[in-house]
Amino acid sequence: MTHIPPSSGVQQTGRTSRVTGRLLILQVLVLSLLATLGGRLWYLQIRTGQQYVQQASSNHIRTVMVPAVRGQILDANGKALASNSTQLVVSVSRTALLQQKDGGKAVLGRLAEVLGMAPQEVHDKVRLCDAKTPQPCWNGSPYQPIPVTDKATPQQALQIMERREDFPGVAADPTAVRDYPAPNGANAAQVLGYLSPVTQDEINASTGADGKAGFAAADQIGRSGLESVYDSALRGKPGTTDLEVDNLGRVIGTAGGSAASPGDDVVTSIDSRIQAIAEQQLQQALVTLRGTYDKVTQENFKADSGAVVVMDVHTGRVVAMASAPTFNPNVWTGGISAKDYAALTSTSSDFPLLNRAIQGQSAPGSTFKVVTTSGAINAGYGYDDTFPCTSSMTIGGRVFKNFEGENFGAINLSKALEVSCDTVFYNIAYQQWLKDGGNKPKNPGDWLFKAAHQFGLGQKTGIDLPSEVTGRVPDRTWHQKYYDAMKDTWCKQAASGKNDYATAIAKEDCVDFATLRAGDEVNYAIGQGDTLVTPIQMARIYSALANGGTLYQPQLAKAVVSPTGTVVKNLPPIVQGKLPDTQRTLQYIDAATANVVTSGTAAWKFQGWPQDKIALHAKTGTAEVVGKQTTSWFDTYTKDYAIVMTIAQGGTGSGGSGPAVRNIYNALYGIQPDGSIDPKKALLPVPQKNLPAFDANGSVAQQAAFTIDRPVDRPSPLPLSGGPLAVTALAPERRAGSWEA
Repeated sequence: MTHIPPSSGVQQTGRTSRVTGRLLILQVLVLSLLATLGGRLWYLQIRTGQQYVQQASSNHIRTVMVPAVRGQILDANGKALASNSTQLVVSVSRTALLQQKDGGKAVLGRLAEVLGMAPQEVHDKVRLCDAKTPQPCWNGSPYQPIPVTDKATPQQALQIMERREDFPGVAADPTAVRDYPAPNGANAAQVLGYLSPVTQDEINASTGADGKAGFAAADQIGRSGLESVYDSALRGKPGTTDLEVDNLGRVIGTAGGSAASPGDDVVTSIDSRIQAIAEQQLQQALVTLRGTYDKVTQENFKADSGAVVVMDVHTGRVVAMASAPTFNPNVWTGGISAKDYAALTSTSSDFPLLNRAIQGQSAPGSTFKVVTTSGAINAGYGYDDTFPCTSSMTIGGRVFKNFEGENFGAINLSKALEVSCDTVFYNIAYQQWLKDGGNKPKNPGDWLFKAAHQFGLGQKTGIDLPSEVTGRVPDRTWHQKYYDAMKDTWCKQAASGKNDYATAIAKEDCVDFATLRAGDEVNYAIGQGDTLVTPIQMARIYSALANGGTLYQPQLAKAVVSPTGTVVKNLPPIVQGKLPDTQRTLQYIDAATANVVTSGTAAWKFQGWPQDKIALHAKTGTAEVVGKQTTSWFDTYTKDYAIVMTIAQGGTGSGGSGPAVRNIYNALYGIQPDGSIDPKKALLPVPQKNLPAFDANGSVAQQAAFTIDRPVDRPSPLPLSGGPLAVTALAPERRAGSWEA
């Protein structure tokens, strides 16, 4: 055996000092790693363990948004104009479909077979809308279940539920859907509006700094009408349901959630009985006129559209508002079909989605003469001053004719209103134009144009409906602005060499439209030319004439009420201003418009009217439109109501609209064919001032309880805040659709 001395540098263990050093370093590294691992385990399991427990738990929890039950829109008596009904809704998840090998084509085919629908129809309903995709399509969130039908039968729903493997991503559930029940036959489509799903862009835009979205993916929001204006109050607050799922995503239970808060109800001033009659009378007037011969155009009247407004003259509240043509708002429920969408939007439809009471603007014809009369008196003309009512008048080489060439001799303004003499107002307008400097104005008073602005024309009334138009007062400012915008177009057409009416007008306008010409003011004085108004504007004016000169903001909503019947917010009448007239002037116009009914232009349609019991005041209007038949206007008021009706291509004011307006008054006051009054048949002889009374469970009692009609002074139309309103717990009795008194 070889002996190795100690000095040789080799240890008895056989390890050199170098190996020992390396082992030491390795031990240190291992210990360091163990310490790091231990520290990390302590941090994960003890310091932040609860956080990861929660995250692990959330991996098997799926949160589903539960939409709130939408509040109702009620008429003045508590009848539901817009409510909810429970229906079986079949919906499809696009996410689940896209996970199929064929993109869900087979699933949709089987679904179409079960539902008795065409496969293409089902496919179209679940495709996403974009600029190139026509209706039907889905414009809501792509992550939200898309309703295919809300008219599924229990048998169809049972087939889907029993064959889950054949219908992945398809659900059939009882769901509250919007319903427009038309109480008393009142459609009110343009007033109520409609709903459609919230879009992903709207969800994104509603997301706050806390990351919470203001909309749920399943929300329906108002797109027009009262549904749009009061959407935040009606929609409520969605809830959530937390579902427990296994590793395959199958639901195995629930893990809590939050309850949805139902939306509030909106009580309106609409009386569904009067609304139904107004709609019926407007439609009947159109039908009657289409069978009536127009001796001017030598064909029947086209009577293609119209509108009527019934207003409480003491508050500006709208009792009825109808527009024709109209539509059934229920076509939007569950998604509108391609056929229905085309019927509402094609050029041949005459655009029934348009609310002509607030969006239809046309020349007012002679109904505007009450404004001109006010301007003339304020300009200095006397009540007894007389003017020649000749058959025509020549101004600037152009002949301006009286309607049907009538000649009444020398008459005052009151008589001119009664018989609607155009040449009297031509004369006054021409005198004012000359007094203001003619083609070279010097500090013009513009009394006639000033009067229109003081009567609230040329601006929105502020009614609580979206997309109201302003109309037009064609004063000097408007002439200059319009000339600046149209000069190049007119001058180009003037130089085209064409020999037609449009080119002749373009030649004139190219030269001097910026200047208010004599013919402009003369036409304006009788509600013609470039003057435009809406029915709601004229209803407000005639209401002010009736109530002593107060201009109210037109309103539909009276209050917001919780599901338990508590008044959340009163919406009192709003005073916007006063007419620029003395009480004597108002009485002067009042007497003249009463004579229109008894001996003037409307007398032939109001034989036997009980004028001694219910004084009716009216002004007829027959507005000329280039290339079309005349527009019928009939503007009226009593001590309680103003009713304004207009019919496009409907002939004269009294002939076209008079009978329908009379029938509405007959229903309000209970006037019988022989002129007697039957109080038992009077539907609303006095405007309703109170809200319906609600029981503790939210249902409507028989009597009214809350008085709310105390006017609030406000100088100009103000938009609604649209802010969130308080909501309370749901009273199920109010959502069944059969609770009305």
